[in-house]
Amino acid sequence: MEPSQQSGPDPTSQEVNPAYLQQLRELDIPEEAAKQALIHTRNVSAEEAAMYYFNKLENEEEVDDDLIFKMVFVVNMDLSMGVGKVAAQVGHAAVGLYQALQEKNSWREMAWKWERTGAQKVVMQGINMAHLLELQALAMSLSLPTYLVQDAGQSQVEPGSRTVLALIGEEELVSNVTGSLKLL
Repeated sequence: MEPSQQSGPDPTSQEVNPAYLQQLRELDIPEEAAKQALIHTRNVSAEEAAMYYFNKLENEEEVDDDLIFKMVFVVNMDLSMGVGKVAAQVGHAAVGLYQALQEKNSWREMAWKWERTGAQKVVMQGINMAHLLELQALAMSLSLPTYLVQDAGQSQVEPGSRTVLALIGEEELVSNVTGSLKLL
């Protein structure tokens, strides 16, 4: 059976330029999205298709602009840490969590959205290690990325002490975990 004649070319049946497709794939554009971008831009160039894809993606993401993301650090107040030690431990937590965010595409996207919405950071008071572990379990049950700092014990605390829990996510979800805690 032959396809019916149409007045114009059917964009769904067009072939895409394989060289352009490869260039788009090297930009981490999913294959189907890259093919659609090439079809919509009539295979003019990889640059045109990339601009089409990213403009379309940007317009779709504007819907999520009302979501705010935040990173929260919960300090183990049971430990006798000085101000400098707390600052260093929060720094370890921030770096550790940010590195963990690079492990999954969805987490990298979350990091990007967090940065785009102001990179909000809040430091809260946790009761003790058991409390930090409880909060971490709750955060993980909500699919929120976490990072728990375990100190080497070379200065003010015992080796292996859990000093700071870091978590990140959409503000409402994070508040389900840390909303009742006091600011440090």
